[in-house]
Amino acid sequence: MRTTFGRVALVSLLFAVLAVSGATFFAGAAPAADKAAKKPLDVQAAPDPGQKGKKPLDIQAAPAAEEKDAFIVITAEGLADPNADAYTRDKALMIEDLRRDAKAQILEKAVGAYVETSTLVENYTLISDRVLSRSQGLIKRVIKESEPWIGEDGFAHMLMKAEVSVVPITEALREMTRGERVALLKEYGNPRISVAIFIRDAERGPDVVPERSEIAENVLKEHIKGFGYRVWSEEHVEKLRARLEKKTEGNAVEATVSASSPKAADFSIVGEAKFKTVSARLPASGLTVTKYVLTSWSVKCIDNHTGEEIYFNNQVPRKQSWADEDQAIEEIGRIVGGEFSREFFEEHLQAPSKMFQLEVAGLPSYDLGQLLRKEFIGLRPVLNIDFREFDASGTSLYEVEFTGSRGNFNELLTSAILVPLNQKVGQGAFTLESAKGNVVRLRYAASLDAAALTEKLNATAPASVATAAPQRIKEIVKSEETMKKVAEVSPEIVKKLSEEPSQGAKTGLDAVKNF
Repeated sequence: MRTTFGRVALVSLLFAVLAVSGATFFAGAAPAADKAAKKPLDVQAAPDPGQKGKKPLDIQAAPAAEEKDAFIVITAEGLADPNADAYTRDKALMIEDLRRDAKAQILEKAVGAYVETSTLVENYTLISDRVLSRSQGLIKRVIKESEPWIGEDGFAHMLMKAEVSVVPITEALREMTRGERVALLKEYGNPRISVAIFIRDAERGPDVVPERSEIAENVLKEHIKGFGYRVWSEEHVEKLRARLEKKTEGNAVEATVSASSPKAADFSIVGEAKFKTVSARLPASGLTVTKYVLTSWSVKCIDNHTGEEIYFNNQVPRKQSWADEDQAIEEIGRIVGGEFSREFFEEHLQAPSKMFQLEVAGLPSYDLGQLLRKEFIGLRPVLNIDFREFDASGTSLYEVEFTGSRGNFNELLTSAILVPLNQKVGQGAFTLESAKGNVVRLRYAASLDAAALTEKLNATAPASVATAAPQRIKEIVKSEETMKKVAEVSPEIVKKLSEEPSQGAKTGLDAVKNF
C-alpha cells in the first residue's frame, strides 16, 4: 500500500491511548537580524542533555498500532526578565529559568494539540499542575537550543527544539476527573466523507468518459456508515452553495449566505475500475459464456481541508472475473472499501498537527523575514516553522507546522496568529488574504519601512505574550520596567494582574519559607 501519511495517531481522546509518529521539522537558531540587537551575557549557555500492510478483502477495521516511540518535535521560545534582582547576583539562574520556560512552552504547545487554546488559557493553572510541571518525564530529549540573548524588547530569550512524548501527555489529561477532562479535551465530530467510483471499459481506451457507478458507491457508503461516519454528497453541496450565492436585488440575502453556507466533506474517496468482457464458446453445448474481468483499479483519498492526497493505491488484479456486470461493479465497491478502516480516518483527522505552506506578501527585507519567523516560533499554535524563500517584490515562503482543530482553522489564524502579531506591529499590519487547502496567504500592509519595522520587532515585547496566560506573565516578569513592555502588546493581562490582591503569607511557616 502506498501512502503519503506522514504521521500516525490512533486516537480516541477520552478512552484510548494516543500513538503519534510525529513530524521532524527543523527550525534554525537565533535569526541573523535579531542577533544585531542582542547584548552578550556573561554566562554561556550549556547544551541541555537530554507501509501499512495490505488489508484483507473482507472489510474490517485495522488493529490498533503499538504505542512505542510516539513523539512530536516542537520548537518554542523561553522568556525571562533580565531586570530581576535575583539575576543580577546569579546570571546562571536566569539561563536556568530560560530553559525552564522554554520547556514549559514546548509542553504547552503539545497540550494545545488536544486542548482548545481558549480552554488552555482559562485552565492554565490546572494544566500546569497536571502536565506542564512534568517536563523531565515528558520531554524525551532536547535536540538543540540557541544561545541566550537580551533583546531590546526588555526580555531575555532562548529558542529550544525538543522531542516530546505524546502518550504520557494524553494519559495525564485522561487522569483528570471526568468533569475536568470533558471541559478540556477537544471534541471531534464524526468526519463527513464523500465517495465517487467510476467505471471504465478497458477495451474502449482512455478517451471514453468513465461513468459513475451508484452500485459500487452505495456499497462503499454502507461500509463508511458502518463506522458511524456521515456520507456527504459533494454534488448536492455545490448545488446548495450555488443557490445561496444568488444575491437578490440590494444584496438582501448576503448575511444569510454566510450564516448558512453548506459544508464540504472532510474527506473525498475517488476510485476508478476498468473492466473488459471475455467471451468463450463451450464446445459441448455450443453456448457462449461471457465474463466480466477486472483489469485494474485505483483509489485515492483527499483531505479536503488541506488538499493533501493522504492515500493512493493502484492494483492490477489477477484472475478476478464475474458472470454478471452488476456483481462485478458491486465487488469493486467492496474492494475499495477494504482499503479503509475506521482508524484510517481517525488517524488523520485527529493528528496533532498539519503542515501548511505560508506565503507572506510585502516583506521589505530578508532579515525581517527571519524576525517574523522568530515571532511565529513563540506563538502557541506553531509547532515548527522554516523560512524557505524570500522575495521583496512578491511573496516570501514559510513551511509551518500548525496545531489546532481543523474545522475553525481560519478562526485560529485570526485569533492566535494575526491578533498577537498586529498587537505588536500595529493594527492591520498583517491581514489574511486566503486560506485554501494547505496554502495560507498573509500580506504585510503597514506603512513602516524596513528600518522602522525592524525596530518595532526588536524593541516591542514578543507577540506571544499577547496570548499568554496571565499566570505565565506573572511567573516570568519580575520588574516594573518589563511589565510596561508587556502592557504595550497586552494591556488586558497587565490590568488583570494589577487588580489581583496581593497575597501575604498564610502562616508564619510560609513567611519563613519565603524569607
